[in-house]
Amino acid sequence: MVDIDLSQPPFSLLDDEGRERIRSGIDLVYFDHDEIILESGQAGEYVFLIHKGEVAELDTTQPQARERIGHYTAGDLFGAISILAGKSRYRFRAEQESLCYLLPKALFLQLVDEYPEFAEFFRQSLAHKSRLLIEQRAEGGVTMAGFMLAKVSECMRPPLYMEAGATIAEAVARLHEGHADSLLVQSDSGPGMVTKTDLLEALVLHGHDKNSPLQEVARYGLVTVGPDQYLYEALVNMTRFKVERVVVLEDEQPIGVVELTDVLSFFSSRSYVVSLQVEQADSLDALFRASHRTPELVKALMAQGVKLRFAMGLLAALNGRIMSKAWGFLIDERYHPNSCLMVMGSEGRGEQILKTDQDNGLILADGFDWPGVEEQMQRLTEALIKLGYPPCPGNIMVNNPEWVGSVASWRERIARWAAKSDGESLMKLAILLDSHAVAGNPALLDKVREALFEHCSHDKMLLSHFGRAVMHFSTPLTLFGSLKRPQHGIDIKKGGIFPIVHGVRTMALERRIKPTSTLDRLEALVVDGRLDERTAENLGEALSLFTELRLKQQLQRLEGDQEQAQSPDRVVVQQLSSLERDLLREALQIVKEFKQSLAQRYRFE
Repeated sequence: MVDIDLSQPPFSLLDDEGRERIRSGIDLVYFDHDEIILESGQAGEYVFLIHKGEVAELDTTQPQARERIGHYTAGDLFGAISILAGKSRYRFRAEQESLCYLLPKALFLQLVDEYPEFAEFFRQSLAHKSRLLIEQRAEGGVTMAGFMLAKVSECMRPPLYMEAGATIAEAVARLHEGHADSLLVQSDSGPGMVTKTDLLEALVLHGHDKNSPLQEVARYGLVTVGPDQYLYEALVNMTRFKVERVVVLEDEQPIGVVELTDVLSFFSSRSYVVSLQVEQADSLDALFRASHRTPELVKALMAQGVKLRFAMGLLAALNGRIMSKAWGFLIDERYHPNSCLMVMGSEGRGEQILKTDQDNGLILADGFDWPGVEEQMQRLTEALIKLGYPPCPGNIMVNNPEWVGSVASWRERIARWAAKSDGESLMKLAILLDSHAVAGNPALLDKVREALFEHCSHDKMLLSHFGRAVMHFSTPLTLFGSLKRPQHGIDIKKGGIFPIVHGVRTMALERRIKPTSTLDRLEALVVDGRLDERTAENLGEALSLFTELRLKQQLQRLEGDQEQAQSPDRVVVQQLSSLERDLLREALQIVKEFKQSLAQRYRFE
């Protein structure tokens, strides 16, 4: 009889007798690296449960770059659907030396007949996989893997060039000949750009005539990408910087242009390219419909194993664009240059994938009078709630006068919080430190953040009080370094995410580092010499692991799991695969060592 852990689904759906029959009926078999375990079209004879190693699931009907549709590690099983369907639809290949338990077809089918819940587990899995397959093979569509792997070079147009001294009339003719919407303008200060819209506005709105030189209407602050960057990153940049095209640079020289219309056309058949719907929204109602589709995008990204950092970047840019458009619909344009809507907390850091509670504030230019601002901010808060951003339990929102004020009043608040340095004041400083502008004039936020650095970065006592919060929650490891396993799970936010986020935030405050993302702050601290590259990389990987585990809990809550709805931050160690448990233990050890280094650096004792 083979000794095997059968305590996890689907085997937990059997009774003791059923599990004993499995232990008596399985064998352990070795597969070499790159060995085909199960070929597409082959009749299924076994259910495979991986003991050690890794196995890839391949759709051989797809191009090589898109054929990988699944990845299995220790504790995962495959082959059951091949038995139920009569033959395997996919190829399964060992990606390293692997040991697998083999459950014979006859025994598996007996268990399916005798245990309805066990059988239902595989029927649900089959339905889920079928939905993914239909989605991947939609007419003219691309897989999410294709979405994430497509490069800028696949979608860029050759650039059209003209000299800065060329006339508007000549530029219009060149655009017409080239069937293009934009062209690059060569000048001594670097390349600029003009679009058809720029030329039209120059002639109609700004009084230029057709013989005016292009240098008078070209824009030179261009958003750029590299040809080997992912096309997805170009879309993120367009969303974040509110532009419809980016310039492709190679060795500092323009080699192409990527248009928003080209990117959206490339992915137009995807039901969850929410960016397209957000950009096309011409009313709050249309924006509501687009905004409420973001969970579909999250689920699709996670289902295809997209790296969390990419997913966070895309969703952060998308959420910022949704809020910016809501602001544009509700706030009269004459108020925009003298006000700034900022988001804070995880939204400000760009580290919240699913919509979270509102943490936002408003900065007004000194001396600027905005009659009825309170009523306008109440309308904005209510609109954001409808868009799916719940109200903040701590009332950190623009409808609260405490989070609205001129630059001067924000300076006064910062000075008061820094002088007081109690728990609430330090929390407010931390929230403000993570602020990010999403609408209005971002220069106003720059002034407020500079005031925060001025008051706090050189105050060693304040930094000690500020950073000490990382010690408030214990790391869920035993004295001997193994994972604690409470039945209700460990709080991954308190035990893992917060110490990294706040510890890095403390170091960023001390060094006056402007980026708000934890991963960007880590990179800046390496450049600054305050962290070695390996430590920063380990902390980044640990944070990504914790965030992914937490996201799984949140997605279960969205799907109606009442137990997870009560504890979305808790991870039950017993439900993790052996690989996940190993990674979690190592990541928490990294957190423990980081907290110890922070305690020494800032003298928490």
